[in-house]
Amino acid sequence: MTPIRSAALSVALILSPLVALATPAPEPMRFTSQSIEMPTSDRIFPDGPGAEAVNNNCLACHSAGMVLTQPKLSKAQWTETVNKMVHVYKAPVDQADVQTIVDYLTALKPTP
Repeated sequence: MTPIRSAALSVALILSPLVALATPAPEPMRFTSQSIEMPTSDRIFPDGPGAEAVNNNCLACHSAGMVLTQPKLSKAQWTETVNKMVHVYKAPVDQADVQTIVDYLTALKPTP
């Protein structure tokens, strides 16, 4: 290694920690509390066999309008959806009401 190259390397090694110390630290993340207002509704599911189970279990997380505007689903699709709510999203649905809810939703909007 040439003396000039060796000297340049020595200077770089000596100055690199100083350059790092001279660089300003990034601004720390600041977290703030936020508040949101969820929409409310007095709407309930239409009367019919199983409406009470649906109103008692589903309205805790969903508006009736949100569920009623879903596309027509088969019984298997509603079963999968309700089970996803219970097992994946941990919805507080009474297991004894699951079949009643599925039957109600299937009858509400039967597939063609």
